Amino acid sequence: MTKDLSKYVGYTFEPYAYRVEAGKIREFALAIGDDNPIYHDRDVAQQSGFRDIPLPPTFSTVIEMWAGPSFEHLIEVLELDPLRVLHGKQRYDYGSVICAGDEITACSRIVAAESKSRMNLFTLVTEYANQQGEQVLRAESVIIEMQERMRAKEGKG
Repeated sequence: MTKDLSKYVGYTFEPYAYRVEAGKIREFALAIGDDNPIYHDRDVAQQSGFRDIPLPPTFSTVIEMWAGPSFEHLIEVLELDPLRVLHGKQRYDYGSVICAGDEITACSRIVAAESKSRMNLFTLVTEYANQQGEQVLRAESVIIEMQERMRAKEGKG
């Protein structure tokens, strides 16, 4: 049975806040193997035109992981089977540079939900604002839930 996905569109998660720390940026840069000194040294970042150490492009995932809705909460809200969930897409559109010391607030909402090729696709948009209230980033991700028939066809259910 196909579930009614339209009821999820428009759901908005509780807003959350995150203070960007230089140490977390350095850890992230090390974890992804990026040795660009602008992510490790404030002086180099400032000499390169940044007001402080800037975020690597995908760092907002760290903000979401530490402060945003948990995987368990997403599963509960969207009534998903966690054994059939995949991450389908991630896109970041920066409005301006986010740097160490910035106070970021973010809010995620479901903007689309559809069934396609035996999968349920949920599109989440998260908008990030800095301490001045300026929108600095818009992130879009897609959560995929494989439908039951696909598992049955594979002999798993």
